[in-house]
Amino acid sequence: MRKKVTIVGAGNVGATAAHWIASKELADVVLIDVVEGIPQGKGLDLLEAMPIEKRDCQITGTNDYADTANSDIVVITAGIPRKPGMSRDDLLQTNYKIMSDVVSKVTAASPNCILIIVSNPLDAMAQAAFKQAKFNRERVIGMAGVLDSARFRTFIAEELKVSVENVTAFVLGGHGDTMVPLPRYSTVAGIPITELIEPTKLEALVQRTRDGGAEIVKHLKTGSAYYAPSAAAVEMVEAILKDKKKILPCAAYLQGEYGIDGLYVGVPCKLGARGLEQIIEIKLTAEEDAALKKSAEAVKELCAVIGV
Repeated sequence: MRKKVTIVGAGNVGATAAHWIASKELADVVLIDVVEGIPQGKGLDLLEAMPIEKRDCQITGTNDYADTANSDIVVITAGIPRKPGMSRDDLLQTNYKIMSDVVSKVTAASPNCILIIVSNPLDAMAQAAFKQAKFNRERVIGMAGVLDSARFRTFIAEELKVSVENVTAFVLGGHGDTMVPLPRYSTVAGIPITELIEPTKLEALVQRTRDGGAEIVKHLKTGSAYYAPSAAAVEMVEAILKDKKKILPCAAYLQGEYGIDGLYVGVPCKLGARGLEQIIEIKLTAEEDAALKKSAEAVKELCAVIGV
């Protein structure tokens, strides 16, 4: 039996995630959306690419949650995207209503699934999904740090003119302006980037990482990023389906780790077949710890607004 992954939202992020999953032959995919015709059309188009790609994946487009039954993983990308001048937080109320509706429907159809949340504002939406689903924290994970770290790695590789494969980077905290890139834990072939990039240049790369989403929104004008966000979600899907025990920065529900309790915040997570299998606690300097707490406070404020 092939694994089954449902993607909620057949917009750019959802459809591109379906594309990455099918191209890697990870699972059969169900693409679901409220708009009639869009998931069916994109699903069929992708299915017709499979003979060319030599991949055996079934791709189904639907508006009916019955088709999502018994999914192993559900990736939720549903919600309105950012428009120029909008912050991720402006999306809060609208996407909260959408998230509550979606989670109740997917968990009824797939009570044993693992949820990966991609909708913005990410950390608050993960918290909303967790409260709605009533799953344990291992089965509700937010995608943010993988994307933010990928952006940081891109900028580091460009600056040093090295292969992206040589670069590892860590970004913690909320997925927003308060995110906490950690240059001290970011390396090129094992060498800390603090030894390779001078401080003012490094600070500029850190700031560009924080502004990564907004930079793309500004270019596109009528939409937001989707190639990297969808690839980031699929890296998490792959780690879980293949039980890789891969350590990735994800939004997880903290219960005292890093001195934060009862809140979704981005931290290093080990992902495997059970979903979140371990939260890795790394030593932070006083400055880094303060930045992480500040980021958590920003998430807390959003959660308070929607009462989760």
